[in-house]
Amino acid sequence: MAESQQVRWGVLGAARINERMLPAMARAGNARLAAVASRRPEAAAALAAGHPGARACAGYEELLADPEIDAVYLPLPNHLHAEWAVRAAERGKHVLCEKPLALTVAEAEAVAAAARARGVHVMEGFMYRFHPQHERVWELIRSGVIGEVRVVRASYSFLMGEARRQRAAVDVEQGGGAMWDIGSYAVSTLRWLFGAEPQAASARARYAATGADLTTGGVLDFGGGRLGIFDASFECARRSEYEVTGTRGGVRCHRVWQHEGDVPEVSWWTDDGGGAHERLAAADHFVLEIEEFSAALLAGRAPRFGPEDAAAQVRALRACLRAAREGVAAVA
Repeated sequence: MAESQQVRWGVLGAARINERMLPAMARAGNARLAAVASRRPEAAAALAAGHPGARACAGYEELLADPEIDAVYLPLPNHLHAEWAVRAAERGKHVLCEKPLALTVAEAEAVAAAARARGVHVMEGFMYRFHPQHERVWELIRSGVIGEVRVVRASYSFLMGEARRQRAAVDVEQGGGAMWDIGSYAVSTLRWLFGAEPQAASARARYAATGADLTTGGVLDFGGGRLGIFDASFECARRSEYEVTGTRGGVRCHRVWQHEGDVPEVSWWTDDGGGAHERLAAADHFVLEIEEFSAALLAGRAPRFGPEDAAAQVRALRACLRAAREGVAAVA
């Protein structure tokens, strides 16, 4: 694979996210879309037809059996992620899996074990972490200009239309609802910016008749007085932002989900009157995610985020869900 200079990708599933991911593969210099599989043959054929050199597979197993595929992208429904990540790893394929990688810690550990056994790499697909706007946030934090980080707030929401009703069609235990969908970003953001794992969680939620949460908000306790505050909702206007508050100031990322044409904006301020509102260069975090993962594979190294990170992520998410159901704090 190292001699090809490109990772040959296969895609399992015809999910809506492919509208962003497949063009990203086409723009990534070190990646090539080789095959698409779906349980709906016509959907796989339609996706492959838009990408020269890609072929349609009759099913997932046919794609995984193809020796010409180096890595798979897995955008299946949430409750199928861990199962097919394990199957792909067992076939010797590297895996980039849409969040959440798993719905339980046991599932995440099973994926990690399968990957270790075959010597392949698995990464949970939080594309936002690869956008350079967050490096600017980290520069400000590391500089000490806002002091010691004490509170991080993350808010992710959109008003759910008919096209996305399936996200609330099943109970949270089957991967439905706001927390598994956009709440995953909130929890990931808090863990990433604190560089630590939460010790406890408290939360409240509003549920649909299906058992899926429509809106959930809460607090993650990272110890030492450090708090992560989050809200995730299918019932609010679109918002994807986080704010880091320190002992001397703060910094805000105004638009975490970057769409085509969006201009990244980061603002910061200090108690002594310093600060700025910065407009940064546009970038496609889907392309950057594919390039980063592909570069790691071509170099024979592990990606920045592995299955251990995904296991810690699901542990924190499960704590939030338990707290929302039981109405009490839950140890993460």
